[in-house]
Amino acid sequence: MKPLFKIILLVTAPLNIAQANGQLTHKKINYNTQTWVSINSNIFLDKHWFIIADAHVRNNGFFASNSFYFGRVGAGYLFDKKVAVAAGYGILKAAPATEGWTTKSTEHRIFEQIQFTNTYKTKLSLLQRLRNEQRWQEIIVNDIKAGKNKFSNRVRYLLSLNYQVFKKNTLPQIAFSDEILLQFGKEIIYNTFDQNRIFIGIKQKINNSLSFDTGYMSVFQQKSNGYSYTQNNTFRLFFYYTFKNHPTANPLQHKITDGIE
Repeated sequence: MKPLFKIILLVTAPLNIAQANGQLTHKKINYNTQTWVSINSNIFLDKHWFIIADAHVRNNGFFASNSFYFGRVGAGYLFDKKVAVAAGYGILKAAPATEGWTTKSTEHRIFEQIQFTNTYKTKLSLLQRLRNEQRWQEIIVNDIKAGKNKFSNRVRYLLSLNYQVFKKNTLPQIAFSDEILLQFGKEIIYNTFDQNRIFIGIKQKINNSLSFDTGYMSVFQQKSNGYSYTQNNTFRLFFYYTFKNHPTANPLQHKITDGIE
């Protein structure tokens, strides 16, 4: 079998399976509006070790109904001004997406990440993060818990930029980020691409410990059947808190987390 034919067969195999099962249909996109609020904390125990603690709430519409609650905690190590690693645990409670259903599903998650931070001429800060997650998602069938979980491994790459437009650092920065999420596992068949998240807005410093960003986030997600997608047009408000328990703490440490669920 020639290499080119092998590649074509590998790429088209899910399509052929879907045709054989009568599942092939046209691409369908559902559009939603949502509101996403979070607090993302870094608590430094010394100049290297820190604790991560995040809390997220995402709602449909403008706080009309809940989409999910998410909490994450972990520990990390800062090598220098640019490189940090962390690992920890997260739990998510998701409201049902099917109309009329009431049973919420639980997701348990373990994560590991490495993060790189750079600043160019004091105006532009660049953050890159590679995160790996092991996820156990509770299966709901006909609005009843099935007593089983779906396991997947998800890889996420985040690129985040903040640009200081004004000379005074007390004025807002322009903020932009893009994160792509890919997932793998025995039960991931049609949607290896999970979602893409693009954010544009402003980032504002409140004091040396607290800042926030706010603006528009586009969350484009592929569903498990392979042909259904969700486009969430989201208003985002994220707060960032840093506690430094060491007099020689690095001034760049408040940039360790760009806390996106």
